[in-house]
Amino acid sequence: MNWENEGFILSKRKFRENAIILEVFTSDFGKVNGIVYGGTSRKVKNYLQLTNKIYLNYVSKSDNRIGYFKTELIEAFAPRYFNNKNKILCLNSITSILRILLPENQRSKNIYNSLEKLLSHFDQNNWFLNYLYWELNLISNLGFGFDTDKISNINGQKNINFKIDNIDYKIPVFLILKDNVNVNSNEIYEGLLFTRKLMENKFFIPNNIKFPLSRKIFENKFLEVN
Repeated sequence: MNWENEGFILSKRKFRENAIILEVFTSDFGKVNGIVYGGTSRKVKNYLQLTNKIYLNYVSKSDNRIGYFKTELIEAFAPRYFNNKNKILCLNSITSILRILLPENQRSKNIYNSLEKLLSHFDQNNWFLNYLYWELNLISNLGFGFDTDKISNINGQKNINFKIDNIDYKIPVFLILKDNVNVNSNEIYEGLLFTRKLMENKFFIPNNIKFPLSRKIFENKFLEVN
């Protein structure tokens, strides 16, 4: 199998002396693993950073064997935020969640476009709110969505109690009304707590998988502000 595509780096790990195994989220082929020979060289490893966007040439001799990548940098995204701890925590959260939740070798164009949009607006003042909505969109695209259309009488409330598959959740009202005016850090925290619990109950707990620590650390940053 041979193909060319673009994608975002989700993880990398050393493979033999001079190679690495790269995990990428591509626009047309979903999440794919491949070997990058020479990936430990200074020239290559400097741009193989999480969430960087790269061009990929993939070659595999068999569907049952891991192939290898030839890579070129499209956009060095992660290095812009090496001095911003909260944004790096957010990027680590993004890649950790996608690594676990995305199926292998399955096209997920809506999720890819949503990620691309999130990263393109990462310099906005409300980037953390964009991230929260990205998680909601991810949950919906993975088939774990929920319907709040029948909820009424929520004006004036900060949170509501809502059952999803007979499990009680506390949902910040601004997520339902899509009202982002004057959203404070505590409401962001409550929103992240809600999406985490929903992902845990829908996927992580049933499959006996630990929820990413990086995502919990990012969530708790908003608790620390209060």
